[in-house]
Amino acid sequence: MFKRLLIANRGEIAVRVIRACRELGVEAVAVYSSADRLSPHVLMADVAVPIGPAPASMSYLVPDALLGAARETGAEAIHPGYGFLAENADFAQQVEEAGLIFVGPPSAAIRAMGDKTEARARMEAAGVPVIPGSDAVADAAAAVRLANEIGFPVLLKAAAGGGGKGMRVVEDPDSLAPALEAARAEARGAFGDDRVYVERYLERPRHLEVQVLADSHGRVIHLGERECSIQRRHQKLIEEAPSPVVDVELRERMGAVAVSAAEAVGYVGAGTVEFLFQDGDFYFLEMNTRIQVEHPVTEAVTGVDLVQAQIRIAAGEPLHIEALPDWPDGHAIECRIGAEDPSAGFLPTAGRIEALRVPGGRGVRWDSGISERFEVGLDYDPLLAKLIVHAHTRDEAIQRMTSALNELEIVGISTTVPFHRAVMREPDYRAGELSVRYVEEHPDLLATAAEDVYAEVAVLAAALLEEERRQAPHATLGNADGRGRRTDQLSAWQRRFLEP
Repeated sequence: MFKRLLIANRGEIAVRVIRACRELGVEAVAVYSSADRLSPHVLMADVAVPIGPAPASMSYLVPDALLGAARETGAEAIHPGYGFLAENADFAQQVEEAGLIFVGPPSAAIRAMGDKTEARARMEAAGVPVIPGSDAVADAAAAVRLANEIGFPVLLKAAAGGGGKGMRVVEDPDSLAPALEAARAEARGAFGDDRVYVERYLERPRHLEVQVLADSHGRVIHLGERECSIQRRHQKLIEEAPSPVVDVELRERMGAVAVSAAEAVGYVGAGTVEFLFQDGDFYFLEMNTRIQVEHPVTEAVTGVDLVQAQIRIAAGEPLHIEALPDWPDGHAIECRIGAEDPSAGFLPTAGRIEALRVPGGRGVRWDSGISERFEVGLDYDPLLAKLIVHAHTRDEAIQRMTSALNELEIVGISTTVPFHRAVMREPDYRAGELSVRYVEEHPDLLATAAEDVYAEVAVLAAALLEEERRQAPHATLGNADGRGRRTDQLSAWQRRFLEP
């Protein structure tokens, strides 16, 4: 095991890796931009190194700055987390060439699976079922021709993409050219690569994914599936394990395919093979060559620490995880808590977290990179934290998540918490009737979330009024004749909640 590891990331995943390092006796090196100088991951690390200004393009996305920080601190390995350069094959290769250990798969495996068109070809050759699609298209005319062969609606996808970037659903030929231009522009901005390909669009599939672990000694295993169907703009909001629709036979079939996919590219480390599932059939979607945001739900139902497993594998240790006869152990759900306003179409928000109350209790886990007085900006992904619960059954997990969300308080910015509360109450979700179109098919959830926001503001206003009453009773108890309340010293938003 190496002695010192640098985390080329920020936020909650950096905190997560630091915790894994501590338990393994490995010193953790944090890097930070000027905006993150007082962030929790910086304060928790054994060593912290500044790497540039707030924009990620000038800090977290600069390989030379990250490698320089590793050399400066004597780090022997680099953990990329997720996002930023986690799936950048060139960065992994630079780490390897610098004589450092990349906590992830070989750069060749990242390159093979990072290029979605090459990944499709490799999966077809390995006998993995794939959705009908094309190679990268040269122009709009070629895209129209291919789309007509595949059949509308189609999905345009960035060849170097992931996380919903560079994706567009196209319903008819007339809409394809502008959609292609928009997808290419987004892909160029997100990945520096504007290649786009065409794929058949499945109308109401579920999004299922299988966790794999592979060591450098030739052993590859899977740790079951996760249900990730609740999404907006192809980005996940809620995940759970196991999936409500996967039985033992389907789990083994999907798991075997996921293992074959990893073996086909010489994979090493933790990875996730993603599938679309519809009408009893599943199709390869992509492979994420990194740790996933939603990895805690798999940890909860298997008892396997996936981040520690990543680090152990990178250090050359063989996998010691045997078959899990009791898998899954109960049910786990994760809600991604983002700095977004659900009532405004999940518009990112910014501001200072003035107060934070974190839920606790049996089976409740809080993974975050925030604290009170933390300044949330718009320079990075809006993910603030993850709330995870674990219980014996899915129904119990939903109830535990409901309780935890009600206990959670984040004051100062808008978050996705009201949306998550609304989902936990929604009948289709509770029945396990899910698809990737769940959010758009339940627009009432956004209205319910907005109502919850107003209710929270009302409670806060009432608390502030009570505090004012206690501190200055003469200003709030009434007029000189003892009748009525004085509201002239209250702000407009406070007076609003006193109106009948």
